[in-house]
Amino acid sequence: MFTAESLGIVALILMGLFIGLFIFGVYANKKRLAATFEAAQKESARLMEEARKESDRIVRNAIREAKEENQNRRKRLDQEHRQKQTDIQKIEQKLKAREGALEKKLLHIEKKEKEIEKIEENLESEEAKYRGLMKQAEQTINETRHVLEATANMSSDEAKKHLLKIMEEKAREEIKEKLTNIEEEMKKEAEIKAQSIVSLAAQRVASEYVNDSTISVVSLPSEDMKGRIIGREGRNIRAIEQATGVDLIIDDTPEAVIISCFNPIRREIAKIALEKLIADGRIHPARIEETVQRVTEDFDVTIREAGEQAALDLGITDLAPDLIFQLGKLRFKVTGGHSVLQHSVETARICSIMAAELGMPQRKAKRAGLLHDIGKAVEHDVEGHHADIGANLCEKIGEDPQIVKAIRAHHSEETAELDSLSVILHAANYLSEQRPGARKDALESYIKRLDDMESLVKQNDKIDQVFVMQSGKEIRAIVTSTNARDDDIIHLANDVASRLRKEMSFPGQIRVSVTRDNKFMDFAK
Repeated sequence: MFTAESLGIVALILMGLFIGLFIFGVYANKKRLAATFEAAQKESARLMEEARKESDRIVRNAIREAKEENQNRRKRLDQEHRQKQTDIQKIEQKLKAREGALEKKLLHIEKKEKEIEKIEENLESEEAKYRGLMKQAEQTINETRHVLEATANMSSDEAKKHLLKIMEEKAREEIKEKLTNIEEEMKKEAEIKAQSIVSLAAQRVASEYVNDSTISVVSLPSEDMKGRIIGREGRNIRAIEQATGVDLIIDDTPEAVIISCFNPIRREIAKIALEKLIADGRIHPARIEETVQRVTEDFDVTIREAGEQAALDLGITDLAPDLIFQLGKLRFKVTGGHSVLQHSVETARICSIMAAELGMPQRKAKRAGLLHDIGKAVEHDVEGHHADIGANLCEKIGEDPQIVKAIRAHHSEETAELDSLSVILHAANYLSEQRPGARKDALESYIKRLDDMESLVKQNDKIDQVFVMQSGKEIRAIVTSTNARDDDIIHLANDVASRLRKEMSFPGQIRVSVTRDNKFMDFAK
């Protein structure tokens, strides 16, 4: 049996043993935890090193790929730049060739002007000869009168009448023949010169004729936007001009940029594209090319919609798609401040009204009026008068031959040889162009031009009354029988026409009519 003391000693021993084992366990676990923590730190360091190496590898790959992409883009830009430089050189060569052709034509015109001056000098010498002949005739008449009075049984008055009749008939024949020859020569020379001047003006109009119809103004939100449009070293403005074919004028005008171009379609595309770029705020060459291309594609839809709307307003629903597209382009063509599409629609309505009054087919007349100026929409590389170009286009598409004929002749002066539809189209076109407000002309300058014409004609003492008619296209002068003879009428008309040519400038031609007025009065008592 164990005693209480032995049990207490055993208990103390067991307790000490347990405490020792516990202390030993704690110490052993602490060493194991320290080893585990040290291994974890080493593993963490290893992972951090591997992550750093992987990130360095990724960065190096990204830098290498970025450099390769940059080099590829630079190569593409260099190729595009060289291509554009080549295109610019070709355009410059074409311009130089055209300048050479213009210089040749100018020399030809100067030569023709000298020839005309020489002809005028010959006319003056012929006139001097004619006056000398008249003096000789008067002297001969006086001498012959004395001889006849002495040798014949005729009275002085009878001899005078006889001689005057002989000399008058002879002088009439000579003058008539000379005037006919001179008039034919002058007409030929004038026709050649007119053709040269018109062709020269048509080729030079793009660079010399600048007014409100060749510029557009784009508003800017601030003055800082001008610098962004210009870009670094002007690369943005060059990109815009090359992509659109216009000239950008950035001057001191506050918060505005001016777009200049003779082609209204290119000018409108450039305006819309620039407004989109300003609203977007991202202005750089790549964005510029993308925006211009997108606007150009959308602009074709706008043009087609304008042509469809014009045809729909007139009730014409069977036009060919090509004709509708060309009609839409006329919306952006301007003549005298008047839209060509608006003028065509107006002409079509006038044709319809006139055809209805004359009992003719209204739809055909309306169709001819709408298409009569379609040739103005065709690009400049097609040569010829716009009436012939439009007629050829309509004929190719399959329009009615009578409409094609009317379009071809709507500017013809020989109206007596035209058919009824052509006459209606000719008259409607003239009415649309000459009605009040159709042309952009100030009223004061218009009235002053008519007054100047009237004053110039009245300077001739033999003319009693002057009437300027048809908006200055015709002048009618009246002389009395006491101021001039019938023989003087031709000279008066030539004198008035010559003064108008020398002292005034006017479009087209002016018809001069001189009438000799005889008045007879008697009284019945």
